[in-house]
Parts: sequence; C-alpha cells; structure tokens
Amino acid sequence: MTHDRLSPLDASFLHIEDDVSHMHIGAVCVFEGPPPAYDEMLATVAGKLHLVPRFRQVVQAVPGDLGRPVWVDYPHFNLEYHIRHTAIPSPGGQEALWRLVARVMSQQLDRSKPLWEHWIVEGLQDDSWALISKTHHCMVDGVSGADMLAVVLDLTPDAPIEPPAEWVPRPRPSSLQLAAEAVVSTMTSPFEQLRVLRSVTRVPRRAAADTAQVMRSLWAAAGVVGRSTPHTSLNGPLGPHRRWMTVDSTVADVKAIRQSLGGTFNDVVLAAITRGFRDLLLSRGESVERSIRTMVPVSVRARNDRGTAIGDGTYDNRVSAIFAELPVGMDDPRQRLAAIAVQMEGLKESRHAMAGERLTELTGFAPPALLAAAGRIGTRLPQRTVNTLTTNVPGPQLPLYARGRKMIRAYPYAPLGAQLRTSVAIFSYDGNVTFGISADFDANPDLEVLAGGIAAGIDELLTAAGHTPVLDLTRTDRSRTDRTPAAAEMAAAGRPRLRAVRGD
Repeated sequence: MTHDRLSPLDASFLHIEDDVSHMHIGAVCVFEGPPPAYDEMLATVAGKLHLVPRFRQVVQAVPGDLGRPVWVDYPHFNLEYHIRHTAIPSPGGQEALWRLVARVMSQQLDRSKPLWEHWIVEGLQDDSWALISKTHHCMVDGVSGADMLAVVLDLTPDAPIEPPAEWVPRPRPSSLQLAAEAVVSTMTSPFEQLRVLRSVTRVPRRAAADTAQVMRSLWAAAGVVGRSTPHTSLNGPLGPHRRWMTVDSTVADVKAIRQSLGGTFNDVVLAAITRGFRDLLLSRGESVERSIRTMVPVSVRARNDRGTAIGDGTYDNRVSAIFAELPVGMDDPRQRLAAIAVQMEGLKESRHAMAGERLTELTGFAPPALLAAAGRIGTRLPQRTVNTLTTNVPGPQLPLYARGRKMIRAYPYAPLGAQLRTSVAIFSYDGNVTFGISADFDANPDLEVLAGGIAAGIDELLTAAGHTPVLDLTRTDRSRTDRTPAAAEMAAAGRPRLRAVRGD
C-alpha cells in the first residue's frame, strides 16, 4: 500500500513556512442568526468528514528527505479540537471581528495534527454569527478551497444532519516503509515522464509548437520578474502578528463598470486595488511615480475539474502566477482601468501562467531536500521583484447554509510571505464581491488607508461608468456608500443575483 504524496507545489507551502510566515489560507463566513448550537455544528461536520479525507490526515515527512512528504491517517483525530467556539465582546462590531480574525490567523497550525480549524464566532451585531475557516495551503488552493467550503456547508436550509460514516484509520507507516516508497517513486517518476513525452512527440508538429510556446512564456516571465522595483515600505521583514480588514462590493457593480468602461472582472478589481495602494503610498509620503508589482495567482485547473474533488476528497494546488504592474501613478480611474486591461491582455497572450506551471512541473525532478532548503532560504532573502499579492477566487453564486442559517457573505484571507507585507484577496459569492486585506501588524498601522482607497476605487469607477451605488435600507448592515474602514459595519448593497462569475 502506497501513500498519497504531496505534489512539489503542495510541499513548497510547507517548506516556505517559518515562525513568521504561516502558510494557511482561510475565509470568514458571516451567517444570519441566531447561531446554531455547538453540538449541531459538530454533528453537521461529522456527517461530511468522509467527503474530505484530508481533514483526518496529517503530513508525515520521509526520512532523510528521500521523497516529498506523504498524507497518512491520524489515529487520534478529535473533531472537537478542530471545531472551536468563541465570541467577541459587545457590541460585536466589524472591527472586533477583524481583530479576532487577525489573532487567529497569526497562530501557526500544529503540524502534528490535521492542518485545519473552524472557529464558530458568536456575538456579532444584529444577532449574526461567523465561521472562521483556516486551512493549510498544502491542502488546498483558493479554487479548491471554495469547493471545500461548498462541501462542508449545505445547499438548502432544511438539509438533514447525515450520520457519520464509519472510519477506521489506516496503520501509520514505518520510516522504513516510507523510505522504500520514496525510492521506488524516485525511480519510476522519470520513466513515467519520459513515457508521457514519447506519447506527445508522436505528433512532432504539436510537440514543437508546445515547446516553442513554453520557451516564449518563460522568456517573457523572466523579463518581468528579472526587473527590480524601487524601494517601498510594502516590502521588508515580517513580524509574527497580522492585521486584517475587509471591503465590500457587488457583482452587479463590477459588471456595470466593465460593461461601461471595458476590461474584465479581474481588471476592475485590480483597478480598485491600485487606487488603494496609491492612497497608501501618498499617505506615507512615498512617490507614486512608479508602479506596484503584484503577483496574481492563476488557477490552471481545467474547468471540468471544478468540483471533481468532491468525489475523492483530493484538494490539491493547481495554480501558477502572472506578475502585473499596478499603475499607482495614474490619478484618473478610467486611465488606470484601461492601462490594466491592456497589460493583462498582453500577459494572457504571452502565457506567463504557462511558464509558471511548467517551472512547477520541473521541480518534480529536483531532490526533495534541495527543494526544502531552497524554500526556506527564499523566504528570508530580501527581494525587490514583487511588492504585493492579489488573488481573485470565484466562489459559488448560490446561497449556502449552515444548520438552516443563510451565509450572508464570505471574506477571504491570504497569507503573507517572502517579505511581502500586504496581500489582497477577492472572493465572489451569491452576488457579493468581498476584499480581504492581510497585512503585517507592525508595518501597517495605517491599513485603513488601503482599505478605504479600495472602497473609493470602486465608487469612482462606478461614477465614471455613470452609476450610483444604491442604498438598500432593508438591510441591517451599512451600504457601500458608507463603508469606510472606521465604520462598525461594512457591507454591500442588495443587488440582483448572478449565477456565475468569471475572471475574464
């Protein structure tokens, strides 16, 4: 019996983790109240554990780094350790939730146990409650994490609690067994790669075209990343603590902007984020006669792969990245959006994401010990090639429920690393678009400037598109027109629901 081995990309998220860069991703889901009983939530998740085997597995290293780590069953699994219960003090405003999320996300997951936690949070305003989801990046990427969220929650408000399926953990492998498996894997993997290569080269023209495209992609990507950026306070050593803030918008607002001004869904949110970083740099007295380079993770998961993990419970990482220049020097929102749209279209044509994917595949031939050392060193070296990370993940465009309570919004959390002191994650769910801003605590006491700038960026694009944000007085939270970071509640106005959101 062989064990599931982490892919090179999955393993890299373990290697680059250290005492200040914790590689877990997450979401903060806000539900209508009242909150369910703790035992109800335990029973709900217990009935679905068989759909996500990784929830009851741990990562086990191979002796001597002879191979990449493997997933093994954890015989002492205790659901109550992973489903936690807490509350925030009255009046339960948004800022209190931000502080709690930042504190939870500042804590590293225990590698001796399954690498996930869910926190039930009571005490929010208007009798609402939240569920903080925290999962190590070696288990999931943003897209598969959204799929996993849909598995754990319910599609209907009256979904019954399923009885837990019988689970008998497989015996933990010995060091000798893991070493033997790693040796066999090392011997067979190059052969399998060669076999695939031979099958491809049966059509020489196709193989030559693919090779040429990969080389062009690698060359183009190297030209971007190889250029250093001017010094900015956005880069530097990280501390162990985090700040976290959110901004709200709607799919309808983003759609109205792109229909009037052009660009894609992703172009619009990047243009709003650009306004945020422009405001942040100006408030710090730094020059904006430059651009901010952001790494944009791109899913290389085939469209028909969405949801297939539900069948076998394997939620791996299938991401690459492109590098975009955010034109913070442009004051006009139309010009910013147009510049980003042209640039992103060029990046698509140059296939930068293909280059990153191919490089990731090549790491499969590198010795695991070398990959581990390279990952640890890379997080500690000063770098001036990238300033921040922005990731846009499309979520389900239909309502989800937890014990009959409708999920109102879901806010994303992206980790920090490689001396990037901020990251901005974007998530769309059931007609809402939310921004989750992660930041190093010590380096960003003024994070509200970035959050307020992103909110202003959406508003000015709407104004340029000839639209005015709509205030829905039937909602108990505050609308986008009054959602500065200092406000106690920040939320989107009600808009028509769309069933699908694409990034192009």
